[in-house]
Amino acid sequence: MFWVSRRSPTTIAVYALAGFTILYVTIGLIGWGPPAANESPIGEISRWCERVRAGLLREPVNTLGNLGFIVAGLAMFRVLARDRVGAAPMGNRFFGHQPVALLYASAAVFLGPGSMVMHGTHTFFGAWIDNVSMVAYILIPWLFNLSILGRWRQSTLFRTYGALLGLYAFGYWFFGNDLGIGLDLFGVSIGLWTISEVLYRFWSPAARLWSGLVGFVVAAIFGIMPGEIFADLGEYWWVVLFWVPGVIATGPAPGRRRYTPWFWAGCASFIVAYAIWLTGTDEHEWCRPDSLIQAHAIWHLLSAVATWCFFKFLRTERQRRPSERSRQGAPA
Repeated sequence: MFWVSRRSPTTIAVYALAGFTILYVTIGLIGWGPPAANESPIGEISRWCERVRAGLLREPVNTLGNLGFIVAGLAMFRVLARDRVGAAPMGNRFFGHQPVALLYASAAVFLGPGSMVMHGTHTFFGAWIDNVSMVAYILIPWLFNLSILGRWRQSTLFRTYGALLGLYAFGYWFFGNDLGIGLDLFGVSIGLWTISEVLYRFWSPAARLWSGLVGFVVAAIFGIMPGEIFADLGEYWWVVLFWVPGVIATGPAPGRRRYTPWFWAGCASFIVAYAIWLTGTDEHEWCRPDSLIQAHAIWHLLSAVATWCFFKFLRTERQRRPSERSRQGAPA
């Protein structure tokens, strides 16, 4: 702890990345071991279109595309380090070295190595750590929103985050990516984030009831139509989770956020990234396995841009004036 206390979070992140690089190269030189059952052999086309190579990087372009997350995350650490002590806008927890801000930046950085191990090694461990890194990131914004709307202590937020991430890591390792219960936690979390953001902006007693319907709109954007859901509620049972934010959101947010430009830029970047992701498979007609331009690598880069945009968005939070809070039903 003494070693950590004398170094800035940015420095610690750089040391962690250096340690990851040394460990990755060392194990890679020894040999990655058997590939995961769903990965292609060397010389064939991978699931994500790129031809599988021997050596340290099974998918070189797709692997190196994850450098975008590392750059974005380190830039976040740099911004937070430059914030003047005591100058944080009232109600803003994404300013300076506050715990939630550091968690967000750490998760953004983690997305890089997590996905690199999957595309670089083609091992089961790689797939596991890749998915763990994605969930480690996506849990933060919606749990942060619920902690505000539900009046949680910061310790409750971190305990809930740690418990959910730990359960996901355990469940994926032993039961697969649906945790053995047909739950795509990453995908559902996108819906929960959107729902919680709607409640943050438009909270009312009525909104708590209808907010879950927003999740169906998000599902439709990603190709799951309401008719398909209601035709097979056994498979899509997780739609009941769309009402969790409404249950927890007992009161309006004491702060307000500025949605233009950063929130909308983040949404646009991610939606475009997802559209490109759909083309980056071995079955798509646009697949060019030997090209230096890979759709899946572009997905990584645009997703990294989205993490940066949402970071900038969350830094716009300001505490409402007493008159604004009174109009929303919050105590002045």
